[in-house]
Amino acid sequence: MVRVYVPMTLAMLQRLVADGSLRPVNGTAFAVTPTLREAYAEGDDDELADVALRDAALASLRLLADEADATLPARRAVLEADAEDVTLRPDLDDAVVRVAGEIPLDAVIAVYVDTSAAEAAVAAALEVIDEADLGDEDAELAVGDAQDHDLAWYAAQELPFLLELL
Repeated sequence: MVRVYVPMTLAMLQRLVADGSLRPVNGTAFAVTPTLREAYAEGDDDELADVALRDAALASLRLLADEADATLPARRAVLEADAEDVTLRPDLDDAVVRVAGEIPLDAVIAVYVDTSAAEAAVAAALEVIDEADLGDEDAELAVGDAQDHDLAWYAAQELPFLLELL
């Protein structure tokens, strides 16, 4: 078992609750990998897990930019779960892994979701994420503003109630 951080959107979380499992987009998730450990001279497992979580939150922003569901608030979401059959992908980035198959709801440890206070910054970042990828400094600052918001932690059993309250 490997602890993974899977980038999500609120619509994906709704599907997870409805279907009981969900396949990560392209199998992509983030984890504390040997390559990530090597990239940091210092840092315990909790600090490295936070790096993987932040990487997943940035990937969630990219998923939101591609999603057409305007009925849900613009909030990043990350699923923390234990997954089997995980392959390292250091060719993509230090914390990237590929998860084969679906992640069942009962493997979910926690969910991290932006609070309403982050919505304006996330919406602004969504408008310029491609420009940020291309090195536009103002766009990078807007994405950074969204990333500066901490995600709220929810236990797995709270997920249905969280989604109901949105």
